[in-house]
Amino acid sequence: MKKYLLSILGSILLALVWSPSASAIKITDEVLNYEIVYHWGILWKHAGDATLSATKSEGGYTAQLTGKTRSWADKIYPVRDTLKCTMGADFRPDKYEKFTHEKDYFAHDVVDFDSSGAGTTAQCARYRKNKPTANLELSHDGPAYDMLSIFYMMRNLDFSKMSTKKTYTSCVFSGKEKETLTIQYVGIEPALELRDKSRHQAYHLKLTFTTDGGKKSSDDIDAYISTSASRIPLLVVGKLKIGEIKCYYAK
Repeated sequence: MKKYLLSILGSILLALVWSPSASAIKITDEVLNYEIVYHWGILWKHAGDATLSATKSEGGYTAQLTGKTRSWADKIYPVRDTLKCTMGADFRPDKYEKFTHEKDYFAHDVVDFDSSGAGTTAQCARYRKNKPTANLELSHDGPAYDMLSIFYMMRNLDFSKMSTKKTYTSCVFSGKEKETLTIQYVGIEPALELRDKSRHQAYHLKLTFTTDGGKKSSDDIDAYISTSASRIPLLVVGKLKIGEIKCYYAK
């Protein structure tokens, strides 16, 4: 549970990060809720919940993602994690924080971005209980995002310009390393069924994550994004060694 609750939810936010032709979309205050379900054969178990919220601020936006396990999963491995970020009007990040509370483990990561030049640099501080603060710098020769700012960048993408089977890449600073996200656009799913049995038309994407050295950093993920103007992530599916995790939009 430690490895997958927030990482799978975070993958929703990473669903779209390349930059084909775009049309600006204004984002107002919103709250999106998700149910995280473990699936194996005939077993379907509601394992956790997450809430993603955004608020318009002067010159940009603030956003927060909270995730937690449900009471039955708390007995196995309790998770209470929070991601926060501030962004400019173009959704490029200014500051990103991750608060991790997973059973007896506590951590706090802070990433301060500088996008004033052609590329992006970031000063990262990693706080751990009873350990010295670890500081490092990350850099990229183009735009770089975090796990929240990327979600909002997707609101400016024009899916009509995307070619099926083609792959796109972008850079993400996780707090401790630079990762490359590779996305393959599969096409449109005409009737995606959510947990409440409602059906929606959605864009289907396949996501692959690698470290800066090219090593695969997690299993591949399937993401489904609403074709409506809101571009809400509707479903993300991540494979486990036994079964899979499905993260459903729940309004």
